[in-house]
Amino acid sequence: MGLTITWCGPAINSPILAEIVPPKHRTMIYAFDRALEGSLSSFGAPLVGIMSEKMFGFDSNGTDIIKDSGRAAEALSKGILSMMVVPFGLCCLGYTPLHFLFQKDRKIAKTSSSRKIEMI
Repeated sequence: MGLTITWCGPAINSPILAEIVPPKHRTMIYAFDRALEGSLSSFGAPLVGIMSEKMFGFDSNGTDIIKDSGRAAEALSKGILSMMVVPFGLCCLGYTPLHFLFQKDRKIAKTSSSRKIEMI
């Protein structure tokens, strides 16, 4: 997953946006896409810490490094897992319909651009 997670931006989002967004709006849409992705991802690390402490019992103050390291590691791993499963599930819900709807959107974008060329 660490190898393929970086492929979404350059291999999925950018080519799709290049095909369906009109050229005069592309820079704005690319900037919005990158800003949205970057701002949402900045909440990941704090949410892992909050979830590990509140939901899974991680306590950094009262943890004995030798006795409680397994329990602390398990709480942190559950926090990380939950902050990976939920966003990836949401991405799956968003990208799956895209597989079926993209062809239709691309045809619409091509016909509207061909109409503009004919009008010129």
